[in-house]
Formats: sequence, structure tokens, C-alpha cells
Amino acid sequence: MGTFRWTLAAVLVLQFVAPATAALAGEESAEQFRPRVEITPYIGYRMGGEFDVEDPASDTSRSVDLQDASDWGVDLGIYRDRTSFYEILYSHQSAGLDSNDPSLKGVDVTIEYLQIGGTLLFDDHERYVPYLSLTVGGTKFDAGSGYGSETKFSGSLGGGVRFPLGEHFAATLGLRGYLTVVNSDTQFFCSGSGSVNCLFRTSGSTFFQGEGLLGFTAVF
Repeated sequence: MGTFRWTLAAVLVLQFVAPATAALAGEESAEQFRPRVEITPYIGYRMGGEFDVEDPASDTSRSVDLQDASDWGVDLGIYRDRTSFYEILYSHQSAGLDSNDPSLKGVDVTIEYLQIGGTLLFDDHERYVPYLSLTVGGTKFDAGSGYGSETKFSGSLGGGVRFPLGEHFAATLGLRGYLTVVNSDTQFFCSGSGSVNCLFRTSGSTFFQGEGLLGFTAVF
């Protein structure tokens, strides 16, 4: 009889204590890892961008598109909480011009974006995590070969999906649009003095590019 009582008591204790212990262990496991910083290097493909090229001889201009080309970048995030973080974004592209003009064949335009902003994570799904990103910053245009560079105010809006690879890593697929504000009839890439020595000018007020990207995210 004594053995039966002790066995029954042990069963009752395990019935109430074990679930509580498991719950506490789960809470401790969840609290052990709180994301603080993440980094996402990525490669992508950027499209869009248009300039007006001046012809000094005829005092006319024609539109020339920037060629679509690959790009790369890195996104650094500092977590505000589990579902949002502040970010610093850098993106780099070097591309030629879509033109038959021999004077433009050797011109490669480098466009760099440096942005700050934030990202929201929508972690309602187990296998994937949608996100939305909004940033502001600057765009640097550089054609090299003795031509000057230009830096303009810009912003970007991005979104995509993350596929978690464990607790600390994820594959990231995304799209991002960059909008750069420029004044009408702004001269670009000038050498010396005077607009006659400038390669491009803009007739509009914005410069737009779109980007698709694939990245690898590490969370610490």
C-alpha cells in the first residue's frame, strides 16, 4: 500500500510539474536569443535610369538610357524589437549607356545609393517572413574619366520575403525602387567650366531605378 501511495504521488507531481517545467524551458529558450544586429550582403539586377545627352554642334539633346546591369550591396540592421529594425543600406552599380554614339561607348556610369531607414517584419508565417522597407539618403553619380560626380537626395521603397534557415540565418528575395530628386535641366558629369563640357543633363525632376535582389541574412 505504501508503495502504491508513493507511486500515485509521483505521477500526480509529474503531471503538474512537467508541463510547467516545459513551459518555463520554452520561455527561457525564447528569451535566450533576442536579435540585436543583422547583416545582409546581396547581389541583384538593376534596371532603369535615363539621361539627356547634349549635342553642342546642333544645340539639341536626345535621351539615352542607362543599360540594365548587375549590382551588389549590403544592408545592416539594428533591431528595435523582434519585428522591426533600423537599417543602413548601401548599393552599387556600374553600367554603360545604351547608345550608338562613339563618344559614349567608353563611358561607364557608377551609381551608388547610401540610405538610412527602417524595416518591418511580418512574422505570422512559419516558413517565410514578408518584409517592408522604407529609406531616405543620397545618390552619387560618377562617370570617371575626368568628369565630375554629382550627389542628389533620394529615397527607396522595398519589400520581399525571407526564408528562415534556422534561428540565425535566412535567404532573402526582394524588390526595391529608388527615386532620386534632380532639378530640371541639371547638368551631369562636367569637366572644366561651362555646360558645353557636360555629358548629360536632365529634363525631368526625378531619376528612377528598380532592383531585384537575392541576399543571405545573418542575425546576431
